[in-house]
Amino acid sequence: MSKQTLIVIGNGMVGHHFLEQLADHPDRDCYEVIVLGEERHAAYDRVHLSEYFQGSNAADLALGTTEQYAAWGVDLRLNAQAVSLDRDRQTLMLADGTELQWDQLVLATGSYPFVPPIPGNDREHCLVYRTLDDLDAIRQSAQDATTGVVVGGGLLGLEAANALKGLDLDTAVVEFAPRLMPMQVDAEGGLLLRQKIEALGVQVLTDRATQRIEDGEASRHRMVFQDDRVLETDLIVFSAGIRPRDELAREAGLEVGERGGVVIDDQCRTSDPSILAIGEVALWKNSIFGLVGPGYQMAKAALATLTGDNLAFAGADMSTKLKLLGVDVGSIGDAHGDQKPGAKLYRYLDEVSQQYRKLVVSADGRRLLGAMLVGDNSYYDTLMQYYSNDLDLPSKPESLILPASEGGSPALGIDALPETATICSCHNVSKGDIVQCIHDGKASLGEVKDATRAASGCGGCAAQLKDVVDHEMAALGMEVSNDICEHFAYSRQELEHLVRVEGIRDFHTLRERYGKGLGCDICKPAVASILASVWNDYVLEDQHVGLQDTNDTFLANMQKDGTFSVVPRVAGGEITPDRLIVLGEVARDFNLYTKITGGQRIDLFGAKLNELPVIWQRLVDAGFETGHAYGKSVRTVKSCVGSTWCRYGVQDSVQLAIDLENRYKGVRAPHKLKLAVSGCTRECAEAQSKDVGVIATENGWNLFVAGNGGMRPRHADLFATDLDTQTLIRTIDRFLMFYIRTADRLQRTARWLENLDGGLEYVQDVILNDALGINKDLDQQMARLIEHYQCEWKTTLESPERLKRFRQLINDDSDDPNVVFVEERGQIRPANQQERAKLIPASNL
Repeated sequence: MSKQTLIVIGNGMVGHHFLEQLADHPDRDCYEVIVLGEERHAAYDRVHLSEYFQGSNAADLALGTTEQYAAWGVDLRLNAQAVSLDRDRQTLMLADGTELQWDQLVLATGSYPFVPPIPGNDREHCLVYRTLDDLDAIRQSAQDATTGVVVGGGLLGLEAANALKGLDLDTAVVEFAPRLMPMQVDAEGGLLLRQKIEALGVQVLTDRATQRIEDGEASRHRMVFQDDRVLETDLIVFSAGIRPRDELAREAGLEVGERGGVVIDDQCRTSDPSILAIGEVALWKNSIFGLVGPGYQMAKAALATLTGDNLAFAGADMSTKLKLLGVDVGSIGDAHGDQKPGAKLYRYLDEVSQQYRKLVVSADGRRLLGAMLVGDNSYYDTLMQYYSNDLDLPSKPESLILPASEGGSPALGIDALPETATICSCHNVSKGDIVQCIHDGKASLGEVKDATRAASGCGGCAAQLKDVVDHEMAALGMEVSNDICEHFAYSRQELEHLVRVEGIRDFHTLRERYGKGLGCDICKPAVASILASVWNDYVLEDQHVGLQDTNDTFLANMQKDGTFSVVPRVAGGEITPDRLIVLGEVARDFNLYTKITGGQRIDLFGAKLNELPVIWQRLVDAGFETGHAYGKSVRTVKSCVGSTWCRYGVQDSVQLAIDLENRYKGVRAPHKLKLAVSGCTRECAEAQSKDVGVIATENGWNLFVAGNGGMRPRHADLFATDLDTQTLIRTIDRFLMFYIRTADRLQRTARWLENLDGGLEYVQDVILNDALGINKDLDQQMARLIEHYQCEWKTTLESPERLKRFRQLINDDSDDPNVVFVEERGQIRPANQQERAKLIPASNL
């Protein structure tokens, strides 16, 4: 039997997935397969396109290789553009004049970026954000630019804004709608999203229609809006939506939709039975699906049509879990609550932690119809399972979006999920599929992923996939992996060892040697923490961009209204009158809210992004340093006045606290570290509630470890008694370094000690008796961290390039008008939503 010729036009993610499925199918040998890719690159991961500006290259993003295509028996032709179809002869013509004949044709041509018809949109340095070549053009244009604007405030627009920020451009987003991401979030969610995005240094301009683009005075372009306001910029990126690439089908007479898209049926057939269409070019029941998951399902359905298998495309859920510019956004089902009459809405807004959650519930309160999340996607997996599996809601549905402290329900356990529960919607993998995979002998998360393809699409299900795998393996008595995430088959402790022993100093090198994929929101900050705790390099170096959490990125703690708090170091809580006056003057001059912290420091709240460098300069000039309140690092060493002033004091607790804080300042760890020194057993410094606590005795110092306050308070354990000062410091050095080496990601010393085999006695044996023979190495590592200390504020102030990220508004060093305060008890505080509505002009909301 002669083979049929199957031609696939398009080598994007969906076209590649179709070929993956075909390569594994028994009927693979029935076809001679030709694939036409218009770009010079073979298929690559567009979902993680922004990684291209964070150290990844084309090979990192590639979904396959030319060798793989050859092994599949696929004739891959790149830089090959199909320009016409002849349906009667079943031939197509390429741009170079080559004619190809098909028996079966699959259109996987995808979409193109929509560029609004604005006069001047074709000027030089007006670009789009879609392909690797587009990104190369953006990078080239950015070399001589200082400012960039993205036209479009949807998902792709915010990804493009992230890319421009990664190129150290002052960035603005211009959106025609009254809020960002109007399809995913409502007015309240949009306001919170805007505040969080603006706090990251991206200017947001909504309700703006660009009328024309012309020559700028100080920049390459001037954008003129409908109200004649203008914005100047060096670079414009259009990311205002997509349109299906249906021109081949349209010219060939295939049925297309009124607004574009090749019409398909449930089998992905077009109006010509020899032609199928999949992905963003396909129009199914008047819907275009712009996510990768539905495209993958179409690819499976199209293959079933060719091979006679029983599988149809039945539509797809468009729920999404995203992290845009570091901000969580989740949308499930009917998130706006406008599709079913009688639906009930529940909303939760926490302005302090900047979280917004919304439930849409059926009229009888039994079914979840939709949900919306901004600021915290940890609720997404549970809500998605209630929605996708039609589970009965609790008697109080609002408990699903309330914090545990306010009556919130615990996350839906793995046991509560039916076997049919969808875990990975991109590849349609159920809980039952994963369970069966483990029963078939797959013994790790990586093996399950390879077998099912789960979490290899958008990656949003990675955490829940790991939960299912761990749960099932534990139920079977198998060893559960402690891999930090899907991209590294190592624990945090093992990664720390690799970094330290092999001298690895950046994420890219570690991933190349020991990881796979592009990384995620779990491993990137974890590796950033490891690199900092091993080498103590400047955290804003180019090789670390894109890894840090928000607070580290701006060397300050972000607050609920998008402003920042500034916490200078006050070692041991001791401060001179002159320096106290400086803090008062800075607070007065910048109108900052002032509060003495529990760690005996002074916290200055309400600083706007553009004010941070000016405030730091004032403080550095007065002899202050960063207090590292923004980092997972040593925060403070609290002290009482000790023997210097107190009649009960037996040792100079203030001097020791100052010495310890200056010794360990800047030391990064898996989690924050707090220390305290009390000058006698009356314990006024509360040392026994700290990660490291020291209490003076007549004979020296008693050392306590692994205490903490917070939600799960723990009394510290007595570690050693009557130590002289030199021995005490050496013991603390070793304890801290051993914790840094062996703790899990984001694990406080209290939980670390509780979970450590052997507990306190084991750590005492390691530190006090050198049971592992590593004390000399621990001493050397601590000495290296101390030697490489730098005040990150001072380092930033010395770098004009680094200072660029601290502008609030593009073209403008002035304040953000949307940051509003009211006065209370003689100081400022952030305005609540009702107060903001009264104080901010409607045009700015």
